[in-house]
Amino acid sequence: MAFKISDKSLFSRLLRAPWWVSFTVAAVVIAGMFALLPKELKAAAILSGVPFIVIGVMAAWQQRNTLSPKQLEAVLEKLTAMTAKEFADALTAAYQREGYTVKPHGKPGADLALEKQGYTTLVSFKRWKAANHGIEPLRELLAAMDKVETGRGVYVGLNSVSDAAVQFAEKNGIRVLFGEELAALCTKLR
Repeated sequence: MAFKISDKSLFSRLLRAPWWVSFTVAAVVIAGMFALLPKELKAAAILSGVPFIVIGVMAAWQQRNTLSPKQLEAVLEKLTAMTAKEFADALTAAYQREGYTVKPHGKPGADLALEKQGYTTLVSFKRWKAANHGIEPLRELLAAMDKVETGRGVYVGLNSVSDAAVQFAEKNGIRVLFGEELAALCTKLR
């Protein structure tokens, strides 16, 4: 039986919080224990903060490549201001940096064909600025994937897709890329 920490536990919450929160908790615990314990147990006071320091290091490692809310907003504004050609070029460059060979797909349902290690992934982004993303463009991408005989697809948009579209994507092996993930991919261009 695998051990799983509850999502409501203090350590799980600290892992999701900014990294500095864990270090602040560690400092408070160490200071409190240092003040309360007798001289003989001062080493124990210092050790009492170690779990929080470890969690802080883990959180910092997980958050090392994440964007701050201000950075995320700035990147998404830049992406929104791009023309379709500029956006296609930005995506192409981002995927090339990830090690993919990128070619225009040129057929209905997908805009780019990515190749890496013998696998082909089709990318659809023609509706990337749409306010609402439903199932229909995902169906078109799935049809294109079937024609190329690949089980890999990526649907790109600035805004999130409907719940029904998310379920359709998961069921059919399509990765939905939007918001923070899209911004993270495109910030690697710098």
